[in-house]
Amino acid sequence: MPRSEPGRTGPRFFGHGASGHGPFGWRRVGRFTDFVVALGLLGLVALAGAVLQYRLGPARGLAGPAQAIDGDSIRLLGEELRLEGLDAPEFRQTCRDGAGRSIACGREARRALQALLMRGETRCEIGKSDRYGRGLARCWQGEEEINAALVREGHAVAYGGYGAEEAQAKAARRGIWALDFERPEAWRRSHPR
Repeated sequence: MPRSEPGRTGPRFFGHGASGHGPFGWRRVGRFTDFVVALGLLGLVALAGAVLQYRLGPARGLAGPAQAIDGDSIRLLGEELRLEGLDAPEFRQTCRDGAGRSIACGREARRALQALLMRGETRCEIGKSDRYGRGLARCWQGEEEINAALVREGHAVAYGGYGAEEAQAKAARRGIWALDFERPEAWRRSHPR
């Protein structure tokens, strides 16, 4: 049962007295309007949550034997995954050594990834998908993170992550950092499929 305040007549609902004003001086417009506004706010919160979930993607894990497709993509349990935070030379991409000789750095990046995958079971955490529908993944061989190892050893460049690992590889002139190369993103632009 609603209560009345001393000196006021009429019941009190949700902090609104008989005067029609709430506790903060807000004017009460009606229960139905209050209900519609509350539903609208709940709807906005739900929509924001759905957008965030879509942007981040559902996190899930996979583990098993994996195979390198190219220097930054693998096939794990029949699913094609793109390693997140790095960009490896494209499979057909070439680089030049100090003498100007052509080096198949894209094939070398794939060989380096395959060598890591051959050590045993690969475990991946998959978040959102890329524009081709591949899951973006961070993967491990035991305790070693494959993504970080590829960048640290100079088989890939940082692409949204692993900046410290790229700096190490560049300073030590490992992998592609010992060669004259074009960043994979730039190479793709100049060599469309």
